Amino acid sequence: MNGEHPSSHQRQQRCLVDMFRPGHVVKICAPMVRYSKLAFRSLVRRYDCDLCFTPMIIASAFLKSGKARDSEFTTNFGDRPLVVQFAANCSHDLADAACLVSPFADGVDLNCGCPQRWAMAEGYGACLINKPELVQDMVRCVRNQVECPGFSVSIKIRLHKDLRRTVDLCQKVEAAGISWLTVHGRETEERHQPVHYDAIKIIKENLTIPVVANGDVRSNKDVDHVRQLTGIDGVMAARGLLANPAMFSGYEETPWQCVRDWVNIALEIGTPFTCFHHHLMYMMERITSRQEKKIFNVLSSTAAVLDYLGENYGL
Repeated sequence: MNGEHPSSHQRQQRCLVDMFRPGHVVKICAPMVRYSKLAFRSLVRRYDCDLCFTPMIIASAFLKSGKARDSEFTTNFGDRPLVVQFAANCSHDLADAACLVSPFADGVDLNCGCPQRWAMAEGYGACLINKPELVQDMVRCVRNQVECPGFSVSIKIRLHKDLRRTVDLCQKVEAAGISWLTVHGRETEERHQPVHYDAIKIIKENLTIPVVANGDVRSNKDVDHVRQLTGIDGVMAARGLLANPAMFSGYEETPWQCVRDWVNIALEIGTPFTCFHHHLMYMMERITSRQEKKIFNVLSSTAAVLDYLGENYGL
């Protein structure tokens, strides 16, 4: 089943809200363009990642094109629990896309946090935090159309300059029936500035649904630190997991066994060379010398990568 399009099978549904329980921090792999696809999700699940997101998928294109569905959403029996993240600016597009994936996933997430200009120009991503009524309507529409019991509907947001507006948005979508939400603790125009953990704490205190913190989680120590600062129910990591897919298992840097696992999974599932190579470049950044990186990073084929890993690291 590895790498098959989901139309070939269905899976037993999981109620994701049940994962958020007292004393447990849910550890989540973020939606990452090009990177959080099936093979990488399969890898991080081996290293204590509780929940994975797909990369962001544009709902309208997903609905119109079978080719888009085949390329954007690939899963298998072991790929669970799974949330499919969509970019949408229309309630019916989001609900229809959610219906298509609902037999094969455990929830959908609406991207209300992507700060890229192209996304915001199309009415996707972070611009939606300024349209709370539309977000409410999209949540309700999914709730009304998807019939799978326990299917989760969530959103991922950024912060307003005026935090009161963010709290108001969160309370409105909570009333609309959202299951949980993720807060990237930066404003839309902020990129590498410090995460506003104080804002995440205030949001958590004003909601009854689970809240997940996103931003600068790069180790298990960070997981504990963010939990203590904010009282959140889960953490979501992106760059931290790219650099060290075994991070949630407590490793300070990528263990060589994890590199070996990635090679085996990627070859078994079938991963395009560029993606296969880029993941290895991220994983090996902190465990190889500058000279080793200089050679490894310019390799141009899967065979060359495998030969290099075998000759130099015994993999």
